[in-house]
Amino acid sequence: MKKEDCFYLGKIVSKYSFKGELLIKLDTDEPDLYENLDAMFVDLRNNLVPFFIEFSQLHKSDLLRVRFEDVDTEADADSLIKCDIYLPLDLLPKLEGDKFYYHEIIGFQVRDVNFGTVGIVTSVNDTTAQALFEIDKDGTEILIPMNDAFIVKVDKANKEIILDTPEGLIDLYLD
Repeated sequence: MKKEDCFYLGKIVSKYSFKGELLIKLDTDEPDLYENLDAMFVDLRNNLVPFFIEFSQLHKSDLLRVRFEDVDTEADADSLIKCDIYLPLDLLPKLEGDKFYYHEIIGFQVRDVNFGTVGIVTSVNDTTAQALFEIDKDGTEILIPMNDAFIVKVDKANKEIILDTPEGLIDLYLD
C-alpha cells in the first residue's frame, strides 16, 4: 500500500496501559466512524505497515484507544509512539453535494464567474490559517482561499470548480 492510495487518520500520541495499548489522536470530525476497524497502516520509517486491531474504543472525544495484535509490551508500544496512521482511500465516507476531500479535486478545472478560466488545481495548501487552492495557470501559481463564500459549485462529474472571487484577486498573480 502506498501513501498516495491512503488518507491520514491520525497519530499515535501515547501508551494507554502496560499491555501495549496505544492512544491515537484522530484527525477527523467523526471519530465514531473509525471505532470498529479491523486494521490500519502505521507509517514506520516511510513504509506503511499493516497492523491488525484486537480491540479499539473511543477514549474521550478525539482519541482512539487501540490494542494491536503482536504489540504486547511497553517496549513494543514505545516503538510506535509518534507514528502516523493511514487508511485506504476507499474507507473515506462519501461526501454529498459541494463537500469534497482535498485529494479529490487535484486536476479539477477552476473557473471564476467574472474572470473566466483560472487554471488547474495542482494541490491544496492546508498549512496556513485558511486552506488555499493552489492553481496552475500556464506555469503561474495562483493561490485562492478555500472560502465557502467564494465557492459557487463543485462539479465532481465534470471535474470543475466554479468560484466567485473578489475583483482583482486573480489579477494579483498575473502582472
